[in-house]
Amino acid sequence: MCWSATADLWAGLGVGAVGVAAIASARRAGDVPLAALPLLLGAHQVVESAVWRNGGGAGPAVLAWAVIALPLLPVWVPVGVLTAARPAGRRRALVPLAAGLATAGALAYHLVTRPVTAEIRGHTVGYVVDLPYAALLLAGYLLATVGALLLAGDRLLRLLGLLTGAGAAVCALLWSAEFVSTWCALAAVASLVLLAWVRSRP
Repeated sequence: MCWSATADLWAGLGVGAVGVAAIASARRAGDVPLAALPLLLGAHQVVESAVWRNGGGAGPAVLAWAVIALPLLPVWVPVGVLTAARPAGRRRALVPLAAGLATAGALAYHLVTRPVTAEIRGHTVGYVVDLPYAALLLAGYLLATVGALLLAGDRLLRLLGLLTGAGAAVCALLWSAEFVSTWCALAAVASLVLLAWVRSRP
């Protein structure tokens, strides 16, 4: 997610610290899943620093990275939006949650049945997973993660959805060009918005 092992490690620790602050600021139990998201993203970056240091390949760090990125996030985000929503707004979160559960199930199945490898490509890490119906899975993933935020009743969460969607597109373009990975910057911005959101909650 960052451009080197050191950058991933320090960014992961920083994003994780924002997550700890967000959890400590949560006043409602239903806000904790979204408040904890920066902690998960920080752990994800720390895991990737191990992938860098191992030179890619396969192994526990690569699998852990893939489990967080692929089946876990498309369930975590819509569940967080659902538990944080007021009763009147919970129905809007059901479609992204259903998409997340279906997508996560398919991704988990492929992680169990197919190998996952990582390749160091200059200042990026490329992860190789043989996924059939990749476009359909990507659509389900985006509906579950970005879509859940965009459909949230809270203004800051909708802003986070816009930032995440736009940021993901920019990061993906830079990553596909093997120029530099900027996912850690997106994770940092998203984490700060979530910290602001949880502190603004009544």
